[in-house]
Amino acid sequence: MNAGAVARGQGIDARRAATGSAREGAARAGLAARGVIYVLVGLLALRIAFGDSGGRQADRGGALQEIATKPFGAVLLWALGAGLVGMALWRLSEALFGAAGADGGKAGKRLASAGRCVFYGFVAYSVLAFAAGARGSGSGDRQSRDVTAKALGMPGGQWIVGVAGAGLVVAGGWIAVRAVMRKYHKHLKLAEMSRRVRRAVDTTGVGGGAARGVVFAAAGVFAIRAAVKYQPDQAKGMDGTLRSFASAPMGPWLLALVAAGLVLFGLFSFAMARWRKV
Repeated sequence: MNAGAVARGQGIDARRAATGSAREGAARAGLAARGVIYVLVGLLALRIAFGDSGGRQADRGGALQEIATKPFGAVLLWALGAGLVGMALWRLSEALFGAAGADGGKAGKRLASAGRCVFYGFVAYSVLAFAAGARGSGSGDRQSRDVTAKALGMPGGQWIVGVAGAGLVVAGGWIAVRAVMRKYHKHLKLAEMSRRVRRAVDTTGVGGGAARGVVFAAAGVFAIRAAVKYQPDQAKGMDGTLRSFASAPMGPWLLALVAAGLVLFGLFSFAMARWRKV
């Protein structure tokens, strides 16, 4: 092998290493940013459960407003938005080149990553718009009602909303079941964890994933109700969905339990930012 071929090979390896480092950094920043949002939403929901919401809504908008009131809040908002951009780019790279793991290149995995890329791209845009001062977009509940109303006004709108709601219910169940079965283990660097750390991660992963799944499924039920009754006001965003738990048989204690689970999911996201295989 001549010197030119060796140099070209070294250049390719260097580019791959740089690309891998950038992808890993984007993924870990995105997971950490997701963790911040879920911890704040969970804490806001806990305050609602005990009668002291401070006027905040337990959704992404409420979390961003909470950050904005803190010292260096504007800087934190921009950092959060940048982290979520990293999350979207990481998912895009998975859609284009495949995810980590033996089955990461399968079409279904890539399609799921593409969907996550679109979702986190939207979330990143909303956070960055908020950081730039565009704060009049309304609550998540109002946005959900507006989107539902537009969908119901389309031909076959009831079916569209109903199918979307059913999809949320299925997704919520899937998220919860996979969390309870600890399917996330295959994504973690378990060998780098001590037994105590692994137990702590499992507590956050199981409890947090189950709570997240319950919230998704409950939002889907409200969407189905909106479709059946042809009433957009029946649809709820995260804040309305969480508040609905307070009117359940266990009252505020059920909301507090779900809220604590969302905090756990935020902590689990921090663990993923540290130990996830990328």
